[in-house]
Amino acid sequence: MAIDMAQFHQVFFEESFEGLGVMETGLMELEPGTADVEVINSIFRAAHSIKGGSGTFGFKDIADFTHVMETLLDDMREGKREITDSNTDILLRATDCLKEMLEAAQAGDQADPQRVIQHRQELQQELDGPATISSAATASPAAAVEPVQASGWHIQFKPAPNMLQTGNDPMAIMRELAELGELELVPNLQRIPRFEELDAEDCYLAWDLTLHGEASEAQVREVFAWVEDLCELKLEPLVVAITEVESDVAVEQPPLTTETKAEPVKPSSDAKQASRKPVTAGSQPAASSIRVDTGKIDALINMVGELVITQSMLGVMGETIEEQQAVTLQDIEKMRNGLMQLERNTRELQESVMQVRMMPISFSFSRFPRLVRDLSGKMGKKIELKLIGETTEVDKTVIEKIADPLVHLVRNSIDHGVELPEERRAAGKPEQGTIELNAYHLGGNIIIEIKDDGKGMDRDKLLAKAIDKGLVSAEDVLSDKQVFELIFMPGFSTAEQVSDVSGRGVGMDVVRRNIQELGGGVEIDSALGVGTTMKIRLPLTLAILDGQTVRVAQENYIIPIISIVESIQISPEMLNRVGGQGETFKLRDEYLPIIKLHEVFAVEDSAPVRLSEGLLVVVEADGEQVGLLVDDLLGQQQVVIKSLESNYKKIEGFSGATILGDGSVALILDMPGILRLNKKLAKQAQAA
Repeated sequence: MAIDMAQFHQVFFEESFEGLGVMETGLMELEPGTADVEVINSIFRAAHSIKGGSGTFGFKDIADFTHVMETLLDDMREGKREITDSNTDILLRATDCLKEMLEAAQAGDQADPQRVIQHRQELQQELDGPATISSAATASPAAAVEPVQASGWHIQFKPAPNMLQTGNDPMAIMRELAELGELELVPNLQRIPRFEELDAEDCYLAWDLTLHGEASEAQVREVFAWVEDLCELKLEPLVVAITEVESDVAVEQPPLTTETKAEPVKPSSDAKQASRKPVTAGSQPAASSIRVDTGKIDALINMVGELVITQSMLGVMGETIEEQQAVTLQDIEKMRNGLMQLERNTRELQESVMQVRMMPISFSFSRFPRLVRDLSGKMGKKIELKLIGETTEVDKTVIEKIADPLVHLVRNSIDHGVELPEERRAAGKPEQGTIELNAYHLGGNIIIEIKDDGKGMDRDKLLAKAIDKGLVSAEDVLSDKQVFELIFMPGFSTAEQVSDVSGRGVGMDVVRRNIQELGGGVEIDSALGVGTTMKIRLPLTLAILDGQTVRVAQENYIIPIISIVESIQISPEMLNRVGGQGETFKLRDEYLPIIKLHEVFAVEDSAPVRLSEGLLVVVEADGEQVGLLVDDLLGQQQVVIKSLESNYKKIEGFSGATILGDGSVALILDMPGILRLNKKLAKQAQAA
């Protein structure tokens, strides 16, 4: 029966992209000279796995390209070629090209052939050039050491019992070996059990093979590359050359023996994939998979077991009451206890399910060492990147959606923040600047800080630029925080000239909008000559929201807790009216505008609440604070977010909806959207 290999493509691509991450991280750690053996081996293994997988699934161009990379890496790990900044850069660029090839193959397309040829030629030129041997490799007393040459090989090949279950065919390996020379096979039958103990899916045979010919060890090992972890393999040359030493005395080399021993394949500790649908041509998968620690899966299974027990207990209670045809106080007490247990189990199950979606933020942080290295080198700056809190866990969707805003903020720190070495010396700073990425939990949120020790923001320069562009007027009195917030306005840029990094005044407004769409916010703290800190505040998950339920007339709404500063009872002396701007209230020496939600939503209210008798919920959005006038506060609760856009249509001012405990639907307020909607309605009222 033919096996449809396409069903395994998605898993192959996911594991290949993980391998690319390992390669890039390892290459970033390489220092010129002698490399750390573990680092170079991890890079080589990742490349080797990608090559083997792409060959198996028919992506020959990817396999051929990776083979050239693997050859160069093999020279480096065996000490035949010294590691330099030059060949490391070549391998990093080749890794980028390999990523493009994999992405194209995943989408059913072809990568740019010219780019592939360019990088392959670059790799080949490095291989064809003179090999730079490290001093450690040349410290041998031998004047001339010839490589070991064999006129044939004796091969002991012992497959693991489960090799056949992985889709590998030992006979296909034999046929490929036979193409390298004359092959003799002697089967080893020692592992064959009694007939009644045979398992048709296990492999019991082993082979002693003799290959005659001029095949090199690398060629022979290449044949076994895809099963090297699924077998015991021993190679011995049939004839070994004599190695010449300084004394001109012929010394016979001992047989070259290398072994690779495989342990039985164990189930992975990670859950491979939530959905394994093959990728169709020209499309990206709508939802990627997620690897889950088995501990989280075990906790989830335990919670489901507890839930089943509670359900069974409540079912027995119901049957007992039905048989008695009467309800006693004892029955009511048992039912109440059962429902409390059900509530507890449901809450714990919810927490366990949410933990399954949690991933360390290192998945997002891992791209930045390369970004900082490349961009700082291009701009002639010396920058050290520090990553803190990489193990902090956050929802997978948040990690995916925060990636682009983080990239933009880090690029801004490199371009606008950290100075050139000569500027830092003149300012009494070390030549090397520092950019710090830090992630930590604070309450029910995750905080991500992007901090640099650069020149900081010049308040006067920012304000002058904003006035010049007409974004604010010269009469406006702005605090430092409000001035720093100006960089988020569309079209605003402090770059002296346009470059491929910055200067066009687009980007920062998009950054804030993207962060706000995640239900978060961004704050700026800067000191001239000291540095700048960008602080992003995000919810841990996008599926569940901590919200404050409020009543406006007869309708209930949810305000995200993350946006609320405080709630206050209005007193008449707090109120003030500003001509053309509506009502304001005084809060700790600051006048804040009031937004009447019943007017914004045009809610029919037969008995409107007087302003002096209402409640104000002070919220923060887009860097400003406002007071929302509501009729009543109904309590805080966690709510499950339902998309309005996918279930109904997008409505300005609302980020979603939820179903409350009584079965009614409550809309979830989008604070930046509410502010924009209120300003739009105010302009329409003035125009009328």
